[in-house]
Amino acid sequence: MNRCNRIGFMQGRLSPMIDGRIQSFPWEYWKVEFSTAEQIDIHLMEWTLDQNRLYENPLLTAAGQAEIRELSKRYDIAIPSLTGDCFMQAPFWKEQGDARLALQNDFCEVVKGCAAVGISMIVVPLVDNGRLESREQEDVLVGFLESQVDFFVSHAIKVIFESDFSPFDLARFISRLNPNVFGINYDIGNSAALGFNSEEEIAAYGNRIFNVHVKDRMLGGTTVPLGEGGANFEAVFSALAKIGFRGNCILQTARAIDDNHAGVLMRYRDMTVAWLSHYAA
Repeated sequence: MNRCNRIGFMQGRLSPMIDGRIQSFPWEYWKVEFSTAEQIDIHLMEWTLDQNRLYENPLLTAAGQAEIRELSKRYDIAIPSLTGDCFMQAPFWKEQGDARLALQNDFCEVVKGCAAVGISMIVVPLVDNGRLESREQEDVLVGFLESQVDFFVSHAIKVIFESDFSPFDLARFISRLNPNVFGINYDIGNSAALGFNSEEEIAAYGNRIFNVHVKDRMLGGTTVPLGEGGANFEAVFSALAKIGFRGNCILQTARAIDDNHAGVLMRYRDMTVAWLSHYAA
């Protein structure tokens, strides 16, 4: 098999879709995904976390954390990162008063859960319902996160952002935050859908990119199979190689239409291995 220890998959991509959603926590299949990933020789997983049933998620229970650690060891699956869809679904920066405080407390509990299983990066999606719509919302977000720097450091956690900002605006935003703790998750498909130039993006803030989501989207459209959308993967991986990016590439790819989720993920894995290998320094 064609293994690359920098390529992982988004949790749920090896399970059937739930209610037609391309991404959600796979309640019935999350344990099985560890063994399936080992069978197809992918050894990195990015956890997914929804606001619905947040505190029932195994990541936030002591028994669940123990089971996650045991499965990770048994199947040699590392979990370096988490995508916090919960933060996009219920963004504290859009709430007031007690509601905001409750969601900020949720954020801190997620940090503790991540630290308990060895997750070191939390992806905060500032897109869709989580997008920043005003400078006031941005100030609320930045103010809270900066106030928690010591807490994040003590739990060995970095917080990284997806956003729909232009390259200039994202560079401006991330410059407000401590570079030792906060960074960027570069989503190839989202940038393609927004019509951004990947070389301009990576030139603007490449030194703050800690993690990459590999997917393809049509301009202004939804996720499609790799190579069928607007993403210029050659330009992306060339630009990433030029800045010396050595982080992980997580397959957040289109779902299989024939339910052969493992097969399609292997194909996307091999495509990504080829891009990384071709543009390796």
